[in-house]
Amino acid sequence: MKKLLFFLSVSLLAVGANAQDVKFGVKGGLNVANITGSDISLDSRISLHLGVTSEISLTDKFSLQPELLYSAQGSDIGDLITIELDYLSLPILAKYYIADGFSVEAGPQFSFLVNDNVSFDDGLGGQTVDIDANSFDLGASLGLGYKFDMGIFTQARYTIGITALDENPDIRNGNFQLSVGYQF
Repeated sequence: MKKLLFFLSVSLLAVGANAQDVKFGVKGGLNVANITGSDISLDSRISLHLGVTSEISLTDKFSLQPELLYSAQGSDIGDLITIELDYLSLPILAKYYIADGFSVEAGPQFSFLVNDNVSFDDGLGGQTVDIDANSFDLGASLGLGYKFDMGIFTQARYTIGITALDENPDIRNGNFQLSVGYQF
């Protein structure tokens, strides 16, 4: 895992050194997350994501967009139980501008678990139990974005988990994000 992160970091630096333009920004927004699998039916957990982003322009229409996000994910089971899976995520997206300001984006997302709890609301103050989810989650992201001339941008993205959350290979993350940000 450390070798993979080192390779990705060196690759991004090399691409950035040859890039025409590099811009940085901040973003945040809404997560509609769920745990999916053939044997389960859970409600979505409504939460947030927040982080920093950069855009490395390679041509007028094509760029790379690495981000570093805190992303609160998981699922709800009715009104009484919440599965909290919070990650530090590193999406690395290829971004293609199909019209002025309008883009499509796709790429991998590498996520590292920072919190994994199940919260029970028993009406008496609740209870939280630590669970043993996998510490790494690999996902595939696909999204759309629009960047305004003044630096404000919006994005809509869906990330589906490729790796399993637990020993059961059928259980994976799914996360829809709506974001607003500002690029400096």
